[in-house]
Amino acid sequence: MNTPKNPSWFWSVLTVAALSIVALVTSSLWLPTVRQLIAKPNDAHENETADPHAGHDHAHEGHSEATSVELSANGLKNINYQPLTIELSTYTRNITVPAMVVERPGRTQINISAPLTGVITKIYPVEGASVESGSPLFEIRLTHEELVAAQSDLIRTAENLDVINRELARLTGLPEGVVAGNRILEQQYEKQRLDASLRAERQSLLLHGLNEDQVANILNKKQLLDTLTVRAPDHLQESETCSEAHSFHVQKMVARVGQQVQAGELLGVIADHCELYIEGRAFEDDATRLRDAAENQWPISASLLTSGKLTDEITGLHLLYLSDHVDPQTRAFRFFVALPNAVAAQRTTRDGQRFVEWKYKPGQRMELHVPVEKWENEIVVPVEAVVDEGAEKYVYQQNGDHFDQVPVHVKFRDQSKVVIANNGTLFPGDVIAARGAYEMHLTLKNQAGGGVDPHAGHNH
Repeated sequence: MNTPKNPSWFWSVLTVAALSIVALVTSSLWLPTVRQLIAKPNDAHENETADPHAGHDHAHEGHSEATSVELSANGLKNINYQPLTIELSTYTRNITVPAMVVERPGRTQINISAPLTGVITKIYPVEGASVESGSPLFEIRLTHEELVAAQSDLIRTAENLDVINRELARLTGLPEGVVAGNRILEQQYEKQRLDASLRAERQSLLLHGLNEDQVANILNKKQLLDTLTVRAPDHLQESETCSEAHSFHVQKMVARVGQQVQAGELLGVIADHCELYIEGRAFEDDATRLRDAAENQWPISASLLTSGKLTDEITGLHLLYLSDHVDPQTRAFRFFVALPNAVAAQRTTRDGQRFVEWKYKPGQRMELHVPVEKWENEIVVPVEAVVDEGAEKYVYQQNGDHFDQVPVHVKFRDQSKVVIANNGTLFPGDVIAARGAYEMHLTLKNQAGGGVDPHAGHNH
């Protein structure tokens, strides 16, 4: 056997052979670990190419893809989203009836009549002007013979009474025994008679239409009253809404300058529009409901009907009384609501005439909203917050960055409000979409109706 010329080569071969034998013997210990290390890069590559949504049902915690919708901030602005925090409140169901503004019978219009016979010499206000209580309206030159005679008798009696008083003063001033006692007694009897006549004649002039000041002026000046000024009367009755001084409105001017008028003849008509009535017309089937509203003093609201649109809502009104009969043709009956009025505008002309425009005028059309039923501790939301889909009604409740579709039970609905049953579906403090719910519902339907998968056709 030949010995190798290079001993180092021999020992290298021997070392490799020994290591191979050791590796073969211990392969069960290190081979699985090596295989795992080799497999990891391949698994990572496979994960990168796989669908990142694989194994997900597109649902977040507390949300269901079928009943939840998520909108961006711009999307919420596009649908004019407005939140509403749920609160328990009382809802009052109203009935709406047509109505009209009318004057108060026996209160609004006041007829101005001639107190005495005479000729109209002056008219102070013009038709349509505004006048205060006590303001002059007409001036009449008196021509009634009986009034002239009554004034003459009053002055004559007053003069005779003055003579008797002076005579009594003279007689009682003389020394005792100078004048007989029966003389003084006769003068005292005459004074009593003249006093009685003076009182009777004063009352006669008051019945003719003169006032106390005018009669006193006749007695003081000893002159006949040849002209009479007719003035605006005091307000007939103070009310809660008309406690302060307010003006009358000259509705009609009948008399003319130079016209001969008799006592009691109509001169003009003035009106007090500080408070009016709203006359409603309801069907006889609503009589019981209206009676309940009057007994419970439930507040009534009214809306002015202008050009077919409801404007200027008035709240806090109360029903005064119901009519005592039903119209035989229309089968409707009337009821009345007090309407406080307010001055809308006023101006004064160069000649001193003042014109006042009241906010509400007789003849204006209105709608009355009369409460007939109340629900306590219910959820009341705007009608835009509830979406109808056949028998189901939904609201959209905010849940984090999502809006969940919540089915609800609607108890009542009117033109602006919806009453949702307080049955545990919603709770106070929950936030729902008061506006934009319908657009959310459309988005949810499109989402559930098979929108295109954004990852379809992509390979990673």
